[in-house]
Amino acid sequence: MFVITADQIDSRNDRDRAGEMIAGLVAEFGDVFTLPPDQTAGDEIQMLLTDARTTHDLVLALHRSGHWSIGLGIGAVRTPLPGSARQASGEAFVCARDAVTRAKKTDTRFALTAEPAAPADPSDPSGRNDASEHRPVLDGEQVEALLATFLLLRQRRTTEGWAAVDLREAGLAQVDIAARLGISTAAVSQRLRSALWKVDRAARPALVRLLEDLDNSTTGTGPAL
Repeated sequence: MFVITADQIDSRNDRDRAGEMIAGLVAEFGDVFTLPPDQTAGDEIQMLLTDARTTHDLVLALHRSGHWSIGLGIGAVRTPLPGSARQASGEAFVCARDAVTRAKKTDTRFALTAEPAAPADPSDPSGRNDASEHRPVLDGEQVEALLATFLLLRQRRTTEGWAAVDLREAGLAQVDIAARLGISTAAVSQRLRSALWKVDRAARPALVRLLEDLDNSTTGTGPAL
């Protein structure tokens, strides 16, 4: 499972953004949460998910806001689940706590910690008891490095670049984006190139697959790739 723990940056000199962020995430992502976003300790929010793609999208949303140190933990969660994230426990929550602590010292304000891969089961009737069957393609540190690089790419995108990307992501053609923004189609094309939109789009599925693979490795189901 995936646990995201996000701690507000410089909260002592800023208003409490937790409630506003939670409301925004629920409005954008709906009922995808295994346990919905919860304000756990003052200016901190936490959520539990089972889906790698949604987890990735939530990390992107939190990172884009610019107000959060984001820790992603991957691992087991104690069941039965309680009614709220603040009451839940398990290795994924421990990992998320480690990750958010480290995230505060990174350029991207993001870190990932994964529970060690589950050992192979020698009693598996399938005979696939080689421990290598259960190792992720990349470990948590390596996946964190790739995600951090991806986030840096987005972090350096200009306001103008975001405006063009958002409209393109909404399905508008470049000619329509140009009309909406009051610029030429050539300028739209330039903004999308400078924003590295095609690189962004191409990288996301691979990053999601790597997150899935890490999650599978903690349950002993083997690589997803």
